[in-house]
Amino acid sequence: MDDYRSLADAVAADIAADRLRAGDRLPTQRRFARDHGVAVSTAARVYAELVRRGLVTGEVGRGTFVRAAPPPPAMALTEPAAPGRVDLELNFPVLPEQAELVAPALEALLRPDALGAALGPATATGTPQARAAAATVLSRGGWTPEPDSVLFAGNGRQGLAAAIGSLVPVGGRLGVETLTYPVVRAIAVRLGIDLVPLAMDGDGLLPDAVRSAGVLDAVYFQPTLHNPLGTTMPERRRAELAAVLAELDLPAVEDTIYAFLRDGPAPFAVHAPERTTLVDSLSKRVAPGLTLGFVVPPAGRRGDVATALRSGGWTPQAFALETATRLMAGGVVARLEAGKRAAAAERQALVAERLAGFTVRADPAAYHCWWELPAPWRAETFVAAAARHGIAVTPAAAFAVGPAHAPNAVRLALAPPMPVLAAALDVLAGLARGGAGHEGTE
Repeated sequence: MDDYRSLADAVAADIAADRLRAGDRLPTQRRFARDHGVAVSTAARVYAELVRRGLVTGEVGRGTFVRAAPPPPAMALTEPAAPGRVDLELNFPVLPEQAELVAPALEALLRPDALGAALGPATATGTPQARAAAATVLSRGGWTPEPDSVLFAGNGRQGLAAAIGSLVPVGGRLGVETLTYPVVRAIAVRLGIDLVPLAMDGDGLLPDAVRSAGVLDAVYFQPTLHNPLGTTMPERRRAELAAVLAELDLPAVEDTIYAFLRDGPAPFAVHAPERTTLVDSLSKRVAPGLTLGFVVPPAGRRGDVATALRSGGWTPQAFALETATRLMAGGVVARLEAGKRAAAAERQALVAERLAGFTVRADPAAYHCWWELPAPWRAETFVAAAARHGIAVTPAAAFAVGPAHAPNAVRLALAPPMPVLAAALDVLAGLARGGAGHEGTE
């Protein structure tokens, strides 16, 4: 029956017409069923459909609330904020001197003799020069991948899709942290994969959560500078997790996209090299418009990942591959990394100053922070209030694998220039200290 969809359409129309506003709480499912003369099971399907459309979010013990923005949470970090807004959602750090550092490599590539090769086709295996340069860039904590183990994608998201798709079949189950990178949720939807939330603590993913999750095909996690929490898994936990993966014979996908901001530790792959596929990219190191994805699978899985990259159309463009190779081999990427590490530390110091007295979780090396909001604020209402002040921030629901796992928090990306970021933090702090008041709470 489509009754539940018709009811969902009616609620959606109320939201679109602003009769239900961001932060408004819907009635309980039992009351909704009574008011509309339907079974409670039908009301549950209505609410599940509204969650699926990204119109509402559930908060355990508190109810179901209208979201601050209609796009689904899985896509919440894929589009920039509206023009004129301060964007604390997308996190692509840019240094003031970045264009001057990158320009010489592009100028050299535009010479006819160099440009010819860059206009040809490229493969997932790249070139020997690209593999050698990538291995150096990916080195961390005493670990360096074998150059011939490196595969290339157009960007990190494509690398993740290939790594996950090569491990998990349609209808399979991928274990992920309860709060995870939203794009992985979108990848799972497109590949027909079920996500299984795995509990975390202050040290990251809990090994016992993997053990008790039932049958899994693989596990995806971010052990270094987790997005959104900023946590880094200590060596002891990495060893424990590797032991559980070995016990269950489970493969893992390790996302190290932010790891360049820290000197260590070495990747999780050091603890489980035979079962870990590492994915990284240049999008944060350089820029999203001039990026390249890296996938470093175990030797036995290299062919499967290369096939997934080719069949998905996720191999890099030759021009991007050649440009990235020149930037990596010429030391430009290393200089950008050093500059962005310093800039991240500067921004974290600013956060500590401007959000003093609030519960903020952040690594001193990270380009983002996790803010647990004070009562009576709810995440969705705070996001809506921030938007009315011209600031875009991300609610916890964008990262939660299911509505039950969305805490009352927001993530702040810290990429804007320091004066802009300082002013935005001041506005947000003022909102938080002032309380929800007229901003939409009950």
